[in-house]
Amino acid sequence: MPYAYIHFVEGDQPAALSLNSGTSDSTSTSAVSADGSWKVSSGSQAGYRVHETLAGQSVTAVGRGTGVTGTLAISGTNVTTGSFTVDMTAIKSDRTQRDARFLSIVDTAKFPTATFAVTKPIALGSIPAAGKTMDATATGNLTVHGVTKQISVPIKATRSGDSIKVQGAITVTFADYGVQAPNIASFVKVDPSGQIEFLLTLTK
Repeated sequence: MPYAYIHFVEGDQPAALSLNSGTSDSTSTSAVSADGSWKVSSGSQAGYRVHETLAGQSVTAVGRGTGVTGTLAISGTNVTTGSFTVDMTAIKSDRTQRDARFLSIVDTAKFPTATFAVTKPIALGSIPAAGKTMDATATGNLTVHGVTKQISVPIKATRSGDSIKVQGAITVTFADYGVQAPNIASFVKVDPSGQIEFLLTLTK
């Protein structure tokens, strides 16, 4: 019964977010200047990926939402400022029971958003040409559940026409942010750490 529940009721979980996730912008072949202010636009998404043991079976739980806003500024080959905010109340998985548990554990009634704000310039080295991918590291303050920690996260970026896509995954230990990972009798046990995944589409 647990195997049937996991594999036929629970279903397969989405693959990790990547720069190839969603749709690509093929409407413009001439990239705009990178210098200036960019804003988080449609196509952006963020959420969580965590391992849990459900009814004795190993499961990867994924929840995502498109309620992402933010801006960043580029000067030369540096991201000088930047921040984005995620509406935690809009994150959904494939299970309503899991979603209700998520809202309660993260206490979205009191802490409805999570934010990441860059605290030092991100050195890009060079601005990627259209269709090329580059790697960088973003250092900043992550605020979840009302707790702020400074972190460094590897990111990937690519340009396509008039947009820039940025992808990354932040590994978090839930207790560091005052979040208690669920452990409900012998039915569900969530690992003490997981990932916050994000994919940002930026336009001027």
